[in-house]
Amino acid sequence: MKKIKLALIGYGYLNEIVANALKDGYLPEYELIAVLGRDYDRAKEFAKRHGCKACADINELMAIKPDFTAEAASVNAVQNYSEKILNGGSNLVVLSIGAFADRDFYERIKSLAVQNERRVYIASGAVGGFDVLRTAALMGPITASIGAQKAPASLKNTPLFADELMNITAPRPVFCGTTKEAIATLPTKVNVAIATALASAGPENTIMHIKAVPGFEGDEYKIEIQGEEVRAELNIYSRTSAIAAWSVVAVLQNAVSPIVF
Repeated sequence: MKKIKLALIGYGYLNEIVANALKDGYLPEYELIAVLGRDYDRAKEFAKRHGCKACADINELMAIKPDFTAEAASVNAVQNYSEKILNGGSNLVVLSIGAFADRDFYERIKSLAVQNERRVYIASGAVGGFDVLRTAALMGPITASIGAQKAPASLKNTPLFADELMNITAPRPVFCGTTKEAIATLPTKVNVAIATALASAGPENTIMHIKAVPGFEGDEYKIEIQGEEVRAELNIYSRTSAIAAWSVVAVLQNAVSPIVF
């Protein structure tokens, strides 16, 4: 059987997991053909480990005609490459969902996917329950919120960090606003909030609360939706970011599976 050609954008920890999942037999329908990243030398090292081609730019990547391109790099990578990927005839799997907080960009990518008869798959990252969220949204108007707990040190080099957070002895609120505002403030930290918002009430109408918690390790999210006919609460904890990479593997499995969860 002819293999489905898979390309990766990003050569870091997350795509290392995706590439190893192929080696370990989780994605037998696929073959890894290429990787693209900002540092060409590091991309070549990744390519050597996983038996694929390192590409210097997006044009070189698209010239080898991947069937699927999976991104685990950054919001900027999604913004810079999505149009060329779809126009080049590849389906796209997106992990840095924060790019879609920009409604105009989201609609443009959606339109391009339709024009090119391709699909954009949004990986769940560190959250889940998209089926419940989408179903509730179809049943009528809903309100949606997402709460996050984070270690104070994880907020370093962001506008939310203050030195005093390293000495707190009880949870402290550090952010409250829409998920669109959250991604503007923390472009690399709350992609999951945008994924949740897109699946439910939208980035402008989904509220996010973030607390710094002393001694906390990992990430914990609580999603709440409320409508006239349905109410749901989802609690997800992950010790590391590995769950985000495995969500990409799950998307790729579902894309070719005769049984779709």
